[in-house]
Amino acid sequence: MVFFPSAINQYFSEAEGTIVLENLRQIVQIVDDNVTEYLTGKDMNGIKIIGSESKDLAVVVVDGVIKDIGRLIDLEAKLDLSTSPRYDCGGGCLLPGLVDGHSHPVFAGDRVHEFAMKLAGATYMEVQAAGGGIHFTTTKTREAPKTALIANFKKIADQMIKFGTTTLEAKSGYGLNWETELKMLEAIEEVAADHPLEISGTFCGAHAIPKDKNEHEQSREIVDKMIPKLRQLQREGQLKSLENIDVFCEKGVFEIETSKEILTTGKNAGFHINFHADELHPLNGAEMGASIGARAMSHLEEISEKGISAMALSGTVATLLPSTAYMLRLKPPPARDMIEKGVIVALGSDFNPNAYCLSMSMIMHLACVTFKMSMPEALVAATLNSAHSLGRGKSHGAIAVNRIADFILIDAPKWEHLIYQFGGHSTIISAVFKRGKIVYQKTA
Repeated sequence: MVFFPSAINQYFSEAEGTIVLENLRQIVQIVDDNVTEYLTGKDMNGIKIIGSESKDLAVVVVDGVIKDIGRLIDLEAKLDLSTSPRYDCGGGCLLPGLVDGHSHPVFAGDRVHEFAMKLAGATYMEVQAAGGGIHFTTTKTREAPKTALIANFKKIADQMIKFGTTTLEAKSGYGLNWETELKMLEAIEEVAADHPLEISGTFCGAHAIPKDKNEHEQSREIVDKMIPKLRQLQREGQLKSLENIDVFCEKGVFEIETSKEILTTGKNAGFHINFHADELHPLNGAEMGASIGARAMSHLEEISEKGISAMALSGTVATLLPSTAYMLRLKPPPARDMIEKGVIVALGSDFNPNAYCLSMSMIMHLACVTFKMSMPEALVAATLNSAHSLGRGKSHGAIAVNRIADFILIDAPKWEHLIYQFGGHSTIISAVFKRGKIVYQKTA
């Protein structure tokens, strides 16, 4: 990872007072308050943007929180900025840090050998039945020492930061037994404590059924043993980053009633429900999730009309995953219907060995092309709405006073270039800030 030159980076990172980001052409706020937690429907196209061809805009940050926004001359008239460190943004555009609402970044090995199988027409479940998929990764992850999982996740986190992701949902789920699931969650915890990427951890022990168990046996293991053990560890002050519970609610994996029991048990233990629903088969997972107060559901390629209505009514976030539908050649989820009917739509990378995409700017581009979302809708879904899916809608995902100072600076005349330049994120992102601190800057 390429950081800002060390001496200056240390200067900024240790600054406890005010930092000024100046010489901006455009500031994409999304919303201009710290009350709005999400946007739906037509409001997703009405994002707040401040622009100035004079490139005289600035943002003032105090202790990692946005203090004020506007023309630099006006800010200097209101605030004493005479001794504050400055960052010259070079006439670029400032956007909120991207929020990735769904990922599986802790694993060992890779599944590059399966790509040819998929290109030849093998389905997701056929690959898994042949010994590939989740079971292949589970074997490799069980064999790997925790140090190796941590080292690999740190490399992934470095790239995610470089590509503009500042907050990440990160799942376990390649262990499927207590020892390996705990090892994965401990790896997530260590990276969360030692890396600028902010992480919302998720227990996904119900990601698949181990080869030596059936659905009932695995669900009992999770409900009766794993969830109570995790809750006890949290009472003891461990696994502080663990916030959510997930189940792969799918035909032939965890069916509706089993999924509901696992999720409600997790909710009663203090975890937020954030699970895989209606990906490969129309099981009415969306209706079930809405009925038990799920905070978010992902995939939803096979969601029903009733499921869309239930999610709109319950306020459950639909975290859509363009890379998965693209790579598995699935029918895209009905994103337009969801937006038009008032569902809160977010985006996630679904980064995992099966869908190896680290860049949320590419995810936004795919959402525009394959889900027929507009660029403002995709940006809202990858910032404010994704933040809301992780319980951070009032603090993250927008550039407004009293929100967390997570930013992407891009070298372009308009913010849309971040989505328009497909695969151009490596060159267009000039710098990334986490809580006002520089965590990445592109070198010449």
